[in-house]
Amino acid sequence: MQTNSVPPAHSSLVAIGDSFTEGMSDLLPDGSYRGWADVLANRMAARTPGFRYANLAVRGKLIGQIVDEQVDLAVAMRPDVITLVGGLNDTLRPKCDMERVRDLLTEAVERLAPACEQLVLMRSPGRNGPVLERFRPRMEALFEIIEELAGRHGAHVVDLYGAPSLADPRLWDVDRLHLTPEGHRRVAEAVWQTLGYDPEDPEWRTPMPATAPPGWVARRVEDVRFTRQYLLPWIGRRLTGRSSGDGRAPKRPELLPYEA
Repeated sequence: MQTNSVPPAHSSLVAIGDSFTEGMSDLLPDGSYRGWADVLANRMAARTPGFRYANLAVRGKLIGQIVDEQVDLAVAMRPDVITLVGGLNDTLRPKCDMERVRDLLTEAVERLAPACEQLVLMRSPGRNGPVLERFRPRMEALFEIIEELAGRHGAHVVDLYGAPSLADPRLWDVDRLHLTPEGHRRVAEAVWQTLGYDPEDPEWRTPMPATAPPGWVARRVEDVRFTRQYLLPWIGRRLTGRSSGDGRAPKRPELLPYEA
């Protein structure tokens, strides 16, 4: 975390990545998603007249797709700040070539870093639970790559993986893959502080107060719902080579003024 006596005055932000940056599952009444990047942009716009914001992230994207479809667009916009979160979807695939992931992330960072005043990378949050344990070694290998690239190119790294609060299952939606609105708010706070703004919530890392865990029956009902509604469709897409983001356009494809 960084804090300055004089807060920075960033005039533009471009966010690229996958569903995490698109904002799932921070659902708005109109059926669209908000998410941490929108919350962050709203705060930045409140401080800087004429602030501009683009969000090119699309759910389901692998790091190769992010490089092919989003990096050049972000570079051309030349914003003050670019956030890149990608590669985690790759680690969740049954077969993952971590050397290829490293090469693609390296290409992305080498192109993005010179195109902005500040590049922001992340160690993505990890929900406590048995599913994560299977993929934890790949995730941690990904985070080592991110740390190395940040050190070489002067990027900030927001450590969400090491935040106890974001491991709490209560901050994750019923699909067990995406954060709740409160989870997204805490991520926005983490990035906000990393960029040098004065904290609005110094305790974002602090876990929520303990509550009684759900009973055995409630857990089994939730497991069945999760399997039918989310896990089986996810497996089906993996087996058929489809993605939840196929044919979907970014929600803010242009760097335009954003009013708080």
